[in-house]
Amino acid sequence: MVNSLQSLFGAIAHARDEQELRLHVMVKVGEYFAAQRWGLFFFDQLLPPTGTTIQGILKLVLSTEHNPVLRYLVEHHAPIHEELLLPPGMWNTICPRFDHGHVMAGPIVGNGCLIGGVGLTRAWLSPAFNAQELADLSALCLHLSTRLTTIRSQPTQLNSVEMNRLTPREIQIAELVAQGLTNAQIGTALWITENSVKQALKRIFRKIEVSSRAELVGRLFSNTRHSTASSNN
Repeated sequence: MVNSLQSLFGAIAHARDEQELRLHVMVKVGEYFAAQRWGLFFFDQLLPPTGTTIQGILKLVLSTEHNPVLRYLVEHHAPIHEELLLPPGMWNTICPRFDHGHVMAGPIVGNGCLIGGVGLTRAWLSPAFNAQELADLSALCLHLSTRLTTIRSQPTQLNSVEMNRLTPREIQIAELVAQGLTNAQIGTALWITENSVKQALKRIFRKIEVSSRAELVGRLFSNTRHSTASSNN
């Protein structure tokens, strides 16, 4: 086993911010559950889907009317996987992606409200999530919710006046660029498409008047410690 449940509890407790939880701790969580994709998402940070075929699929998947797993999460604030709710093969009609053949989700709760969740997926040919994994996710969500409540209660400071020109989602993407992630990795971390990342970066470049990722990092994060940004535009 890559990580023990106790080691994951410790990693959550020592995470300094949401980005560390999203980028580093969630990687360990994904490995623990042998997931093909994973993510930590917040309802106030999800972009409204529009337009393209992929975005149309996302709109359905993020709809409580269409997605029974999300509906269960919203109504019960408890972990769930698709096989507990649906007949075999039915999930494919809701989310046809090959790497989302099996899905398990758990709640992130803050101040008595559901603020987000943890999502894990496996390909169709992989085994479905089981009862023990559901119990483990329930424990992890408790620790994540507690840590996030603490982190979000701490005052935050923008590193530059340039940040004021950006939306919360654009700031997220800029921070991930500063961590050295590629567009594809950013899309995975935020559960959006790689093209959405590219379009957001174009808007960011235009707003803060830069022409490269390196300039972006220098403009926004000159007073903070970040790894070198990737040159992958």
